[in-house]
Amino acid sequence: MSSHARPGSAPRPATLPHPDAPFDGSAAYGDAAYIDAAYGDGAFGDGGYADTAYGDATYRDAAYEGRVAAPREESGSPRQTRAQARVAARARARRKRLKRTSFLGVGSVAAVAVIAVAGFVNPHHDANPGAQADSSAVPVAGRTGVGDASRSVDRATPAAEVKQLPGLGAAFLAKVPADAQQVLLVTGKGKNQNTGTAVLFTRTAGGGWLPGPTWVARNAKDGWTTDHHAGDLHSPIGVFSLTDAGGLDANPGTKLPYTHSSAFQAPGTGFEGESLADAFDYVVAINYNHVPGTSPLSAERPMGASRGGGIWVHVDHGGPTHGCVALAKADMRALLQALDPSKHPVIVMGDAASLAQ
Repeated sequence: MSSHARPGSAPRPATLPHPDAPFDGSAAYGDAAYIDAAYGDGAFGDGGYADTAYGDATYRDAAYEGRVAAPREESGSPRQTRAQARVAARARARRKRLKRTSFLGVGSVAAVAVIAVAGFVNPHHDANPGAQADSSAVPVAGRTGVGDASRSVDRATPAAEVKQLPGLGAAFLAKVPADAQQVLLVTGKGKNQNTGTAVLFTRTAGGGWLPGPTWVARNAKDGWTTDHHAGDLHSPIGVFSLTDAGGLDANPGTKLPYTHSSAFQAPGTGFEGESLADAFDYVVAINYNHVPGTSPLSAERPMGASRGGGIWVHVDHGGPTHGCVALAKADMRALLQALDPSKHPVIVMGDAASLAQ
């Protein structure tokens, strides 16, 4: 085993004092395990002493002797005796142990504090497990039901009653039948546009109107017209009654007469290449050139075939229509379930500018 003694120092004695003997200042103090190759290395002084940097900044750092750095020993200057070096190394090791102990003490106190605080702020913490509540089960005011993901039916707050149907000018207000207690108001964005919104209003006992959800709506490819003809790719502007429904799917619970038939087929694709397969899953006949009280499939045209027909509210297929109004399937289902023939429902439809007249 090698020695860390400097050249010229006294040789290691053959006989050592007892480990418990009082320090007498001699170079042989301590047992062999104290002054062997492990002396002053990582096992003793944390690598700060007796290495090749003996006497450098590692040895005389700010923590040594009151945080005052000792100057590097110059050539020819007197060196510390091994006994003095051992005393200094032991003092430095003691300081490092005290520093580690105090750090662990502070860290333990901090950890206990964090745990204690966490216990108080945890919203689900309760001394009584039976008192904990599942926050996901708390109902939200104004919502239509737990887990209702409909983009338009799920409303945060109930709608406020309005005195008059919004956006309608005097001419259109006059066309709304006095006995109509339900009005599906479809408002297009522009005369030549094919998108808009739809809202089902219900008349209140006081004569006002309570709006339902706002639904995204589509209309004919080239917009709106007051003089609709077959194949002109415009939706008719006006006020029309809603009396009959049907579809490829079974009745979802509407009170309107409902024709469930496989004849509700829409072959081919739409104007944007979209499939039309689901377009007629649900339909409500708009009584434009349609005989009220007959199936939406009826071919009878009171104004003549040239004025077109088969104008429905049906399921949105992802593109503009030939003349109909289209809503998302979930919204169509909600509309069918809400419409009540005893309330004489009508549809008021057109672009915003036309309806405001």
